[in-house]
Amino acid sequence: MKPTWIPLSDPDITHDELDAVSEVLQSPQLSAGPMVQRFEAAFAEYIGRKHAVAVASGTLGLMLALDAAGVGARDEVIASPYSWRECAHAIGLVGATPVFSDIDYWAGTLVPEKAEACLGARTKAIVAGNTNGHPAPWAKLREVAARHRLVLIEDSTEAIGSLYQGKPVGSFGDLSVFDFSQPCPIACGEGGMVVTDDDDYAGLLRRLRSRRTDERASVVFGLTAPYQCGMSDLSAALGLKQLQRIETILEKRKRTERLYFEYVQSFEGIKDPYVAPEVDEVHWFLYLVHLGTRFALSSRDAIVEDLRTESVEAAAYSNPMHLQRRYLELGYRRGSLFVTEKVADRAVALPFHTHLTEEQVAFIIGTMKDASINVGAGTAIYL
Repeated sequence: MKPTWIPLSDPDITHDELDAVSEVLQSPQLSAGPMVQRFEAAFAEYIGRKHAVAVASGTLGLMLALDAAGVGARDEVIASPYSWRECAHAIGLVGATPVFSDIDYWAGTLVPEKAEACLGARTKAIVAGNTNGHPAPWAKLREVAARHRLVLIEDSTEAIGSLYQGKPVGSFGDLSVFDFSQPCPIACGEGGMVVTDDDDYAGLLRRLRSRRTDERASVVFGLTAPYQCGMSDLSAALGLKQLQRIETILEKRKRTERLYFEYVQSFEGIKDPYVAPEVDEVHWFLYLVHLGTRFALSSRDAIVEDLRTESVEAAAYSNPMHLQRRYLELGYRRGSLFVTEKVADRAVALPFHTHLTEEQVAFIIGTMKDASINVGAGTAIYL
């Protein structure tokens, strides 16, 4: 039977979250208040960083991180083209220019050697992401950043819980950014967090974020105009309760991952999900299926549409940043970043959350298999 709509994401919300939100609603403080401070302290402890600064979204968190690092007009920032558009937009919002560097075919993350080849006299920072949960090669990226005296910013918006060389993601950037919108394991509606060990960065992040009531007449704090992008106590209450359950949430997502892998075995040319040798554990952001080379971009789009016709929400994981109209004026064209284009044209994101049943996973994979035959490309796909 055709199921009801199967969404791409569905937050893991329990009565604990509902009770926490109800408590805030009955308190005299809905805006940034004690719940935000508790969430910041708990998150910093979880990641193992000295400071955590809660913000209204991951995009604003990255923008504040760039601003705090002194990145501005006429500066250039190395970034991945295989990402959500908000990452590059944050670079533009501070007046800087993104310089896109090609990715690793298997991990989908920036290649340090390719990133280093893109450096110029105006390069101020590198923004590297843990793509779909897979950690970037942080040891080598740190070497590149240190060699050229660049700020290294870690985009961990897709990777909470993943481990690289024994340390959690968020541990490796001078500043690291998390996001709490869907489809993240921690979903506050909207929200983000910037973590750092640098006292100066933390202080500037807080001044750039917002002003407390008792700071509004301060001459010192008045030197910097805030973006007014703080997190509300309502969002913090949701985030804190989910953070307290994060290991349970991640394990439930692992169960869904195992179900997918079992059913995808029915496709020809299957390969295990790639995990780099130096990576200890990956918690995937979305469940990605990479179509074989016999598939074209139009075939990918047709498969996504067929899935949606059958009430399954699916999507292209990434439309390469360098091919989006906003960045064409920088001189990029199709063929500029071959690996990114090859991977992005064939990556399909399938529903991935804790509420999926085995029957739903079986239906999703069966429907996708039929869709791949319908477009005339057979069943040669791999994870």
